[in-house]
This record gives sequence, C-alpha cells and structure tokens, in this order.
Amino acid sequence: MRLLLVEDNRRLGALIVEGLVREGFAVDWRASLEAGLEARALAAYDVILLDLGLPDGDGLDLLRRVREDGDPTPILVLTARGELGDRVAGLDLGADDYLVKPFEVAEVAARCRALLRRPGACLSVVLSYGNIALDTSTRAVTVAGAPVQASPREAALLEQLLRHAGQVVRRSRLDDHLYAMDAEVTPNALEVAVSRLRKRLGAAGADVALRTVHGVGYALIARNPAQAACA
Repeated sequence: MRLLLVEDNRRLGALIVEGLVREGFAVDWRASLEAGLEARALAAYDVILLDLGLPDGDGLDLLRRVREDGDPTPILVLTARGELGDRVAGLDLGADDYLVKPFEVAEVAARCRALLRRPGACLSVVLSYGNIALDTSTRAVTVAGAPVQASPREAALLEQLLRHAGQVVRRSRLDDHLYAMDAEVTPNALEVAVSRLRKRLGAAGADVALRTVHGVGYALIARNPAQAACA
C-alpha cells in the first residue's frame, strides 16, 4: 500500500516514515501544502496522512481540494489541534479519521489498515488463494496453515498479487505500490523480491505458482484451477 504523508516536522515525519515502512507500507513524505498537492497530482495513493499546521497553509485546504475533486482516498488527519471544534471541522470537510499528537506510529499504521478495510476500500483482513493466505493486519503469511517468514517487501508484493490472483499484475503497478516516489531502488529490486518470494512459497509447498510474464509483469496461477479459491 502506498501512502502520502504531509508533515512539516522533520523529526516526527522521519519517525512516521520509518515505522510505516517497517509495517510494509511505501510512503511518500512531503513537508508543505504545495508539495503535498504536487505529489497527489503525480501518483495515486491508498491513504493520505495529513498534518494541519503546515508552513505554507492549512492542511484543511488540501483536504478540501481532494474532496472537491471527487477523490475518495481515505484521509487520516494527524495534528496537535485536539479541540472538538477542530475535529468537527476536519471531519465535516471529509476527513475519515483524526489522530491527535502525540501518538504511537503503531496506532497510525493500525488506523491506516482500518481505513483500508472499510466497505469499498482496498483491504480485507485475510487474503487467500489456493493454500496461500496473508493476514493484512499482522502481515503474517501462511501456506497450508503453516507460517512462512517473509520480509515486509515480500508481504507487500504478495498482497498485490493476491488481490489480482489469476491475473497478470503489471510491473508498473507493483512498482507504484511497493516503492515510494523518491526511494532509492535498484533496477532489479522487483525481480529480486519476486525471486525470493517464489522460493519461499515453493519451499513451503504452495499449490500456487508465481509466474513471470516477460515484458509485462507477474501472476499467481493455481497449479490446479479447480481447487483454487480467492478471498
């Protein structure tokens, strides 16, 4: 899942990014209203994390712009403004959740996952195909009920493949969801993640194969289509 964080406090922003990356999210971090608007124009995000007290304006202006454009992207407001009137103003403008500073990054991650599990959003709690399952809350991967060790990046890759099980997922889509806009990524980073995930699943006895469609992308394909089920 790819998130946009708009937060001008450098120390807090760095802590949030570090914690969310550990949780398996890709995060684009911008420190001003203008930079946040520019990032939003360049990429599609699963959740926007929005500070209100920005150096060049009020975060509510970004919130208002997103909703006026008809964009339903979930928005989690992160702010020091804890008064009831401030919370009501943000929620009335279209914020989906409101978290008052100080907070723990683990709660930010949990709230992001909760927003993504809402009806019409992009997460369900457990995704499965064949005998492979991924718990999107804990990031736990299992094959035939047995735990499989997977890095956050591999779990994020598996999540995208499970969401489109039986279909080819284009490389560009995987890159967009796995890596932040300004992340330092080697040219073969995706291939390395695919190779490692393929080996883990194969060693665990997965009845689903991770196929490469050269020049296009990757797909999870059931070895026995009659027995595969996707949730």
